[in-house]
Amino acid sequence: VEAVHLIADGKAPRIPQPKEGATYEGIQKKENAEISWDQPAAALHNWIRGHDKVPGAWATIDGQVVTFYGSSLLDASVPAGQELAIKGASRPGLVTKNGLVVFGNDGKMVLVRNLQFENGKMIPASKYFSADETTALELTEEEKKMAEDIR
Repeated sequence: VEAVHLIADGKAPRIPQPKEGATYEGIQKKENAEISWDQPAAALHNWIRGHDKVPGAWATIDGQVVTFYGSSLLDASVPAGQELAIKGASRPGLVTKNGLVVFGNDGKMVLVRNLQFENGKMIPASKYFSADETTALELTEEEKKMAEDIR
């Protein structure tokens, strides 16, 4: 009760909290989440996983900021895939049927499952090279007639 009265009267002591021992981390900003490629695979995985979902760990691919989501350590032989140059990486990534494989400076691998582009479009990493492909819709004669009737 005494503390409440001190606060109400504006006489409560104000003791600043010391910085020593504080565990709060400020809000992460996107510009601070760029991936530093000169690290072991476990550190890369932890960085990507630690920034998943906000703000998202990112790297530059083909001059565009690409955000990486859904990483896991890959303990297997190097899979077959199409090479993808990543700015700052000592070794190109591999786009495989399971996702994007990136390499740590220890030669071990990290599998990234999803990628998001600057325009907000998210794709499975395994579809990186087929993301721009579009298929034309071909209608049967019956469907063409139905489309005309609808028009």
